[in-house]
Amino acid sequence: MGDETEMDAYDRKVLRNFMDGERLKSIPSQWKKREVILRYLAEQFEWDRRYTEKEVNEILSRTHEDYAALRRYLVDSRRLAREREIYWRIEPE
Repeated sequence: MGDETEMDAYDRKVLRNFMDGERLKSIPSQWKKREVILRYLAEQFEWDRRYTEKEVNEILSRTHEDYAALRRYLVDSRRLAREREIYWRIEPE
C-alpha cells in the first residue's frame, strides 16, 4: 500500500508540473511522466462509449494543441483502442 501512496504523490507532482489548470504545458518526453499524463487523459473518456476520431480530437485539444500525438500515445499505451476511426477506452495490460 505504501507504493500506491508514493505513486499518488508522484502523479500529483507530475500533474502539478505539467498542467496549468486544464491545459497541458508540454508533453513529457520521459516515459514515466508521460504515463501519468496519459492516465489522466484517459479519464476524460467514458467506459462503454464509442467516440469518433473527431470527438477524441475535440476532447484532447481542450488539453493540448498536439491532440494527434496525445491520441497516438493513448492508443500506443493501450488506454484507447481504435478500429476504423472509432475509439473506446480500455484497461492497459
